[in-house]
Amino acid sequence: MIVTTKELFKAAYGKYAIGAYNINNLEQAMGLFRGCVDSQAPFIIQISKGARSYTHKIMLEGLIRSADQVFPDAIFAVHLDHGDEETCYDCINSGFYSSVMIDASAESFEKNVEITKRVVDAAHKKGIVVEAELGQLGGVEEHVQVDEANAKLTDPKQAAEFVKQTGCDSLACAIGTSHGAFKFSGSQGLHFDVLEQIQKVLPNFPLVMHGSSSVPQDEVARINAAGGKLAGAKGVDPTQFKRAAELGVTKINIDTDGRLVWTRVHREYFLEHPEGFDLRPVGKIFMAEYAKFIEQKNNYLGSNNQIDAVRKILSK
Repeated sequence: MIVTTKELFKAAYGKYAIGAYNINNLEQAMGLFRGCVDSQAPFIIQISKGARSYTHKIMLEGLIRSADQVFPDAIFAVHLDHGDEETCYDCINSGFYSSVMIDASAESFEKNVEITKRVVDAAHKKGIVVEAELGQLGGVEEHVQVDEANAKLTDPKQAAEFVKQTGCDSLACAIGTSHGAFKFSGSQGLHFDVLEQIQKVLPNFPLVMHGSSSVPQDEVARINAAGGKLAGAKGVDPTQFKRAAELGVTKINIDTDGRLVWTRVHREYFLEHPEGFDLRPVGKIFMAEYAKFIEQKNNYLGSNNQIDAVRKILSK
């Protein structure tokens, strides 16, 4: 069942966070749905601008529509991740997406407000909810690239004014995470002090954490043992998700970790089977491993075993 992120956030706020997982293909879609159904967790499918052009946006939408039929017990939202204004309008007019993200965070505060407000107005006319971003995460994710020197945390005072002026439904905050596999060095971590201040000025308002893959060191080690070179990769401690959820974070974005699982499975399989050439045996392994990975993430997020409670809220 496709719902809006607003409905999911209402159920989750202050108690747990919804996992927002990026997908690009059939195998990711199947693993994601299996993992969430097995762990009885509501979730958000994220489609990036890059994913929409990887094969074709209609192909990807078709996969999700089919998965909705194959897994009728699943409850999820379909969300555009890091959209520019043009892509947001395309998704709003498609009649398929239940949520879009407009990312104008690279612009000045005033320009960010202006662009976000236009997207919010267009989306709300069609019952679609909007996530916006204030502050800038460092790192690289597809077309989004910010040098660490230019990354900046979200200003709590600006956050309240931004939400008031734009009318956005949730806000992605920069609190120390970054995109990609190389997030942290040394003892650097999340700025919960900033998050606490944002929650105070925006009580009961859904906040979003981008760049929240944990980059499991066992995955990195196995990738490197099978020929990879990911020295120094480090991510967010998943045990911090619960504290973030208590401070108003209702959506946590996870993409890089899924790519690491894909890389590990394929590197190990073809290292062990150099004669292999069929995509299906390794694809089956990946779907099972990705489903297991999703279950583990939902457990950290606290969204596991929440689907019945969400269903009751939706039925009211």
